[in-house]
Amino acid sequence: MAKIQLLVLVAFAFIGVALAGLPDFVVEGRVYCDTCRAGFETNVTNYIQGAKVKLECRHFENGKVEHVVEGVTDATGTYKLLMKDNHEEEICEVELVESPLTNCNEIIPGRNRARVTLADDTGITSNQRYANPLGYLKDSPLDICAKVMEMYKLDDDED
Repeated sequence: MAKIQLLVLVAFAFIGVALAGLPDFVVEGRVYCDTCRAGFETNVTNYIQGAKVKLECRHFENGKVEHVVEGVTDATGTYKLLMKDNHEEEICEVELVESPLTNCNEIIPGRNRARVTLADDTGITSNQRYANPLGYLKDSPLDICAKVMEMYKLDDDED
């Protein structure tokens, strides 16, 4: 009898977990100002406080936007967005919306959005998701950028 009661208790526990709701995901990332106009982060990159971003999930079959969450970066250029539920049939991307810096608001092609997987059947045990950094280009590079690019050996000169 005790085994049956234990089995029923375990079954109800699993049902309770299933009915408790679908997972909530926390999507975290950073927004930067590419101060060297390099197209990537460098050791002189600045992170932007007050940049607006949005997390948008579109249905993968028809492209219809199903969910949108917006957020703003903190003093470290970091945003954290909460997206409720499971989105296994959707393509979700974080996208730049607006830079508060007038001298650093040009979109970097390929760095204006980052795809994140928000499904609970991916094998990822955490509900935390990390998006690739998103960036804007500074209107003109800093004076030190020539030396920075030399460090990365990415100058345009042929030797």
